Amino acid sequence: MRELGVELAGLLRAGDLAVLSGPLGAGKTTLVQGIAEGLKVRGPITSPTFVIARVHPSLAGGPALVHADAYRLGGDLEVDDLDLDASLEDSVTVVEWGEGLVEGLTEDRLEIHIQRAEAAGVGEERTVRLSGVGARWEGVV
Repeated sequence: MRELGVELAGLLRAGDLAVLSGPLGAGKTTLVQGIAEGLKVRGPITSPTFVIARVHPSLAGGPALVHADAYRLGGDLEVDDLDLDASLEDSVTVVEWGEGLVEGLTEDRLEIHIQRAEAAGVGEERTVRLSGVGARWEGVV
Protein backbone atom coordinates (compact mmCIF):
# COMPACT_ATOMS: atom_id res chain seq x y z
CA MET A 1 0.00 0.00 0.00
CA ARG A 2 2.87 2.33 0.78
CA GLU A 3 4.44 1.77 -2.66
CA LEU A 4 1.10 2.46 -4.33
CA GLY A 5 0.84 5.68 -2.30
CA VAL A 6 4.26 6.84 -3.51
CA GLU A 7 3.17 6.13 -7.09
CA LEU A 8 -0.13 7.99 -6.60
CA ALA A 9 1.73 11.00 -5.22
CA GLY A 10 3.22 11.43 -8.69
CA LEU A 11 -0.30 12.03 -10.03
CA LEU A 12 -1.48 14.35 -7.28
CA ARG A 13 -1.14 18.12 -7.31
CA ALA A 14 -2.34 21.10 -5.29
CA GLY A 15 -6.12 21.28 -5.39
CA ASP A 16 -6.65 17.53 -5.59
CA LEU A 17 -9.06 15.71 -3.30
CA ALA A 18 -8.68 11.98 -2.75
CA VAL A 19 -11.44 10.13 -0.90
CA LEU A 20 -10.44 6.79 0.64
CA SER A 21 -12.87 4.07 1.61
CA GLY A 22 -12.52 0.53 2.85
CA PRO A 23 -12.97 -1.50 6.01
CA LEU A 24 -10.90 -1.13 9.17
CA GLY A 25 -7.41 -2.45 8.58
CA ALA A 26 -7.66 -2.19 4.79
CA GLY A 27 -4.55 -0.01 4.56
CA LYS A 28 -5.94 3.50 4.14
CA THR A 29 -3.46 5.15 6.51
CA THR A 30 -0.58 3.12 5.07
CA LEU A 31 -1.57 4.37 1.62
CA VAL A 32 -1.52 7.96 2.94
CA GLN A 33 1.94 7.34 4.41
CA GLY A 34 3.11 6.46 0.91
CA ILE A 35 1.42 9.52 -0.58
CA ALA A 36 3.17 11.66 2.06
CA GLU A 37 6.51 10.05 1.24
CA GLY A 38 6.00 10.74 -2.46
CA LEU A 39 4.94 14.34 -1.82
CA LYS A 40 7.90 14.82 0.52
CA VAL A 41 5.92 16.29 3.40
CA ARG A 42 6.76 16.48 7.09
CA GLY A 43 5.52 13.53 9.16
CA PRO A 44 4.90 11.37 10.96
CA ILE A 45 1.74 10.26 9.22
CA THR A 46 -0.59 8.54 11.66
CA SER A 47 -4.32 7.94 11.66
CA PRO A 48 -6.06 11.25 12.40
CA THR A 49 -9.15 9.51 13.84
CA PHE A 50 -9.11 11.41 17.10
CA VAL A 51 -7.75 14.76 15.89
CA ILE A 52 -9.84 14.54 12.69
CA ALA A 53 -7.37 16.40 10.45
CA ARG A 54 -3.66 17.16 10.22
CA VAL A 55 -1.70 19.42 7.88
CA HIS A 56 1.72 18.18 6.79
CA PRO A 57 3.79 20.96 5.17
CA SER A 58 6.01 20.23 2.22
CA LEU A 59 9.72 19.76 2.79
CA ALA A 60 10.46 20.20 -0.92
CA GLY A 61 8.47 23.24 -2.05
CA GLY A 62 5.45 21.24 -3.20
CA PRO A 63 1.90 21.25 -1.89
CA ALA A 64 1.11 20.46 1.73
CA LEU A 65 -0.82 17.29 2.55
CA VAL A 66 -4.08 17.67 4.47
CA HIS A 67 -4.90 14.26 5.96
CA ALA A 68 -8.40 13.99 7.41
CA ASP A 69 -10.47 11.18 8.88
CA ALA A 70 -14.25 11.45 8.67
CA TYR A 71 -14.90 8.22 10.61
CA ARG A 72 -16.26 10.02 13.67
CA LEU A 73 -18.08 12.78 11.80
CA GLY A 74 -21.85 12.74 11.94
CA GLY A 75 -22.67 14.61 8.76
CA ASP A 76 -22.20 17.58 6.46
CA LEU A 77 -22.22 20.20 9.23
CA GLU A 78 -19.28 18.56 10.99
CA VAL A 79 -17.42 18.33 7.67
CA ASP A 80 -18.05 22.05 7.16
CA ASP A 81 -16.56 22.72 10.62
CA LEU A 82 -13.27 21.20 9.43
CA ASP A 83 -13.00 23.99 6.86
CA LEU A 84 -11.22 21.67 4.41
CA ASP A 85 -12.21 23.87 1.50
CA ALA A 86 -10.08 26.72 2.89
CA SER A 87 -6.85 24.91 2.02
CA LEU A 88 -8.12 22.76 -0.84
CA GLU A 89 -6.60 24.84 -3.66
CA ASP A 90 -3.13 24.92 -2.10
CA SER A 91 -2.89 21.35 -0.78
CA VAL A 92 -3.42 17.74 -1.65
CA THR A 93 -6.34 16.71 0.56
CA VAL A 94 -6.83 13.05 1.45
CA VAL A 95 -9.90 12.05 3.47
CA GLU A 96 -10.26 8.59 4.98
CA TRP A 97 -13.88 7.46 5.47
CA GLY A 98 -15.02 10.48 3.44
CA GLU A 99 -17.34 8.71 1.03
CA GLY A 100 -20.77 10.35 1.11
CA LEU A 101 -19.47 13.31 3.12
CA VAL A 102 -16.84 15.32 1.24
CA GLU A 103 -17.80 15.02 -2.41
CA GLY A 104 -19.33 18.51 -2.29
CA LEU A 105 -15.94 20.13 -1.65
CA THR A 106 -15.01 20.05 -5.34
CA GLU A 107 -16.33 18.81 -8.68
CA ASP A 108 -13.16 16.77 -9.23
CA ARG A 109 -11.92 14.01 -6.95
CA LEU A 110 -10.08 10.72 -6.94
CA GLU A 111 -12.04 7.97 -5.21
CA ILE A 112 -9.90 5.15 -3.85
CA HIS A 113 -11.67 2.00 -2.67
CA ILE A 114 -9.54 -0.55 -0.82
CA GLN A 115 -10.71 -4.09 -0.10
CA ARG A 116 -8.86 -6.73 1.87
CA ALA A 117 -8.52 -10.27 0.51
CA GLU A 118 -11.66 -12.39 0.91
CA ALA A 119 -10.03 -14.74 3.41
CA ALA A 120 -9.88 -12.40 6.42
CA GLY A 121 -6.49 -12.27 8.04
CA VAL A 122 -4.77 -14.26 5.28
CA GLY A 123 -1.81 -12.47 3.73
CA GLU A 124 -1.49 -8.83 2.79
CA GLU A 125 -3.39 -8.93 -0.49
CA ARG A 126 -5.57 -5.91 -1.28
CA THR A 127 -7.73 -4.90 -4.19
CA VAL A 128 -7.61 -1.18 -4.92
CA ARG A 129 -10.04 0.51 -7.28
CA LEU A 130 -9.35 4.06 -8.45
CA SER A 131 -12.15 6.17 -9.90
CA GLY A 132 -11.48 9.65 -11.18
CA VAL A 133 -14.46 12.01 -11.04
CA GLY A 134 -14.54 15.24 -13.04
CA ALA A 135 -12.53 16.82 -15.81
CA ARG A 136 -9.30 16.84 -13.75
CA TRP A 137 -9.12 13.04 -13.88
CA GLU A 138 -10.18 12.42 -17.49
CA GLY A 139 -7.48 10.26 -19.06
CA VAL A 140 -5.32 10.29 -15.89
CA VAL A 141 -6.45 7.18 -14.01
